[in-house]
Amino acid sequence: MLQLKNLGKTYGNGEASVEALKNITLHINEGEFVSIMGPSGSGKSTLMNIIGCLDRATIGDYSLGQDNVEGLNDDELALIRNKKIGFVFQSFNLLPRISALKNVELPMVYSGIGHKERKRRAIEAMERVGLGDRMNHKPNEMSGGQKQRVAIARALVNKPSIILADEPTGNLDSVTAEEIMAQFQQLNEEGVTVLVVTHEPDIAKHTKRIITFADGYLTSDKIVKEQLSAIKILKEKTDVLEKSLGGKE
Repeated sequence: MLQLKNLGKTYGNGEASVEALKNITLHINEGEFVSIMGPSGSGKSTLMNIIGCLDRATIGDYSLGQDNVEGLNDDELALIRNKKIGFVFQSFNLLPRISALKNVELPMVYSGIGHKERKRRAIEAMERVGLGDRMNHKPNEMSGGQKQRVAIARALVNKPSIILADEPTGNLDSVTAEEIMAQFQQLNEEGVTVLVVTHEPDIAKHTKRIITFADGYLTSDKIVKEQLSAIKILKEKTDVLEKSLGGKE
């Protein structure tokens, strides 16, 4: 599905130049669930921007499916972003003055999909993430976890080839973070390819493969031998909470 070959990214010129990525070769297959880790400045966000067609590599090749991304113009890149990539951001990036349902419809507006089909797909996506009863609420009437689930629904509506999630649990408490990871695990079980950037080791262990970056280099690429189950962890936390409340009574 996704192939990078000898990819490099340099910002600036001459002595002021900075190599953000250095000779990256990477393959991600359809249906994988991958996390990208590394400290600040390691290159992981630069990589995410290139994979998401928000930035271009300085050198090397990037293919997404049958498309050689490096050869595309800006309009073609925008089409790839809209049709093949679903984005989920740490800060949600929802429009505050319109309903959750309208936020989910937005990618389809840019795709030229008719009103009836937009609404049908948006309702289906909202129900899929468990927010069928919150469709007409605005973002400021929702919790952080609900906002992120709206963002996931929005990422799904154009049936993308891959979902890119950049620190999707960064602004959430531990229980809500597990709820979001449970959503991603469920989507992956249904065959959706998911790529998550995170600095949290426990979040990365919810995925099936961890790729680590440092100083612009890909330093390790490992299969997760014992994947954490978000559903199981949520149940354990709920049991502990119930016992604690029971004891107080």
